[in-house]
Amino acid sequence: MTASRFSFSSPWLATALGTVALVVLGQGLSSYGAGLVIDCLVFAILALGLNLLLGYAGLPSLGHAAYFGVGAYTAGLVYLHVSTNFWLAAAAAIVASMAVAAVYALLALRTTGVYFLIITLALGQITWATAFSWRSVTGGDDGLRGIGRPDLGLPGLSVADTDGYYLLVVLATAAALCLMAILARSPFGHALRGIQQNGPRMAALGYNVWLYKYLAFIISAGFAGYAGVLFVFYKGFVSPESVGIVISAEITLMVIIGGAGTLAGPVLGAFIVMLLSHLVSGFTDRWITWLGLLYVAAVLFAPRGIVALAHDLVRTRRAS
Repeated sequence: MTASRFSFSSPWLATALGTVALVVLGQGLSSYGAGLVIDCLVFAILALGLNLLLGYAGLPSLGHAAYFGVGAYTAGLVYLHVSTNFWLAAAAAIVASMAVAAVYALLALRTTGVYFLIITLALGQITWATAFSWRSVTGGDDGLRGIGRPDLGLPGLSVADTDGYYLLVVLATAAALCLMAILARSPFGHALRGIQQNGPRMAALGYNVWLYKYLAFIISAGFAGYAGVLFVFYKGFVSPESVGIVISAEITLMVIIGGAGTLAGPVLGAFIVMLLSHLVSGFTDRWITWLGLLYVAAVLFAPRGIVALAHDLVRTRRAS
């Protein structure tokens, strides 16, 4: 609860300044650099969605990559077999991710604590196995390939090259941040925080705790599907690896390291983990070991995340 107060007194101003900074930064980036920032922003949206579950509702999911993958596969299939319209593919992908989550949540929310963690992991692995074995639809372990860049139908904005796609992802991330800020500050977001801190008391006050968690689960999956759309149209393919446990674990660490229950934390965590993965994997194959060390350091020195730690340091300095 305390950490969430650090999510900038004006998230709109912070989002606007960050968007302008990224647009200006993009003018001087190489194609590789722009691609790296695109990866960071896509995973930032994915982490924002998980943060609604983990940081606000207190539900630690280890299967969130499932909804990311469902979104990516659905967008790719719509593009290849139905229509090359970006908005139709995006809408279908988000709806599909939320529909799968609506079914999975009925099973997952029958449990709590570590059992919730285990069942979300199991559901994620079922999704991975479906993507891996349903070769006629998903391409199996070869993945779904040949997915081009769609026409947005917007004058002056083409995503055919990396620069245009970079601008699209920056704007899409800003929209996701604004939407999450509205959710976090709404009565729905406040109720989720109350449920995280004391569910029985919220139930005694008349809140339908199960329904709030159920809606949070579905909305969170919608953000994951949204990220999946941006991912698949940038990469041009999607494979079962995008649905796997490694992706789920990485986005969980992004939220924890950056700061669960804050708006800036998941974005910061996504940049840290993604940039570190690119830098470290350049000179060693033991990237997972470094990620584990980063997690240990975060738990020891910033257990509530880097954003909360920075907030505490600033407050201490002002008080002295």
